[in-house]
Amino acid sequence: MREKIKQIVEINDNKLSRYFSFFIQALILISIITFSVETIPDLKPQTRSLLYGIEVFCVIVFTIEYLLRIFVADSKPKFIFSFFGIIDLLAILPFYLSFGIDLRSLRALRFLRLFRVLKLVRYNRAMNHFTRAIKSAKEEILLFVFITLMLIYFSAVGIYYFEHEAQPEHFSSIFDSLWWAIITLTTVGYGDVYPITVGGKVFTFIILLIGLGIVAIPTGIISSALTKSIDDKKSE
Repeated sequence: MREKIKQIVEINDNKLSRYFSFFIQALILISIITFSVETIPDLKPQTRSLLYGIEVFCVIVFTIEYLLRIFVADSKPKFIFSFFGIIDLLAILPFYLSFGIDLRSLRALRFLRLFRVLKLVRYNRAMNHFTRAIKSAKEEILLFVFITLMLIYFSAVGIYYFEHEAQPEHFSSIFDSLWWAIITLTTVGYGDVYPITVGGKVFTFIILLIGLGIVAIPTGIISSALTKSIDDKKSE
């Protein structure tokens, strides 16, 4: 029985498994839609009751799926504390925490229902390629993140010394300057904070050039890793 259930619940090349995955994916999308519809003001009581009924049905199915995955897992603790195990739990936890309890503080947990979107990753082959690519290039990505954080800090320090006296209201401290450093290095440039001194403008020009490279580097790393992941899959 355990092996039969595992063939259906886990992604395998059989009709029942595909039907099961399509059914779960459809429920995830329906749940996300109902979550969005619930935010519409002045909904009729009948509509809210219908949405609640759909939510209860989805939670029941997701709960059964979660329990079945624990049942068929080779290592139950490993699955429970895995990425997908935690996502599956967070997808149903808010409903049970607020069930029958009228506590306003628990209503904030409703946003955790958005974790159901991440459940779709399990059923998407393209996302699986992306996941494998991220894992294969994790060292390069971590190095890039570390360098980026250093650049953000150095940029904040630099613009602080250039603009602090001219604009003390915007660059009152290095911490306030971090906002400028982030939007400049990411080439967003909202225009709410900008340099007015000559030194600050020259420094900003240099930071913008560095920002262009920051945007391009991770794209190249992930693209290369994705290509390798697809080629490895084809070889298999």
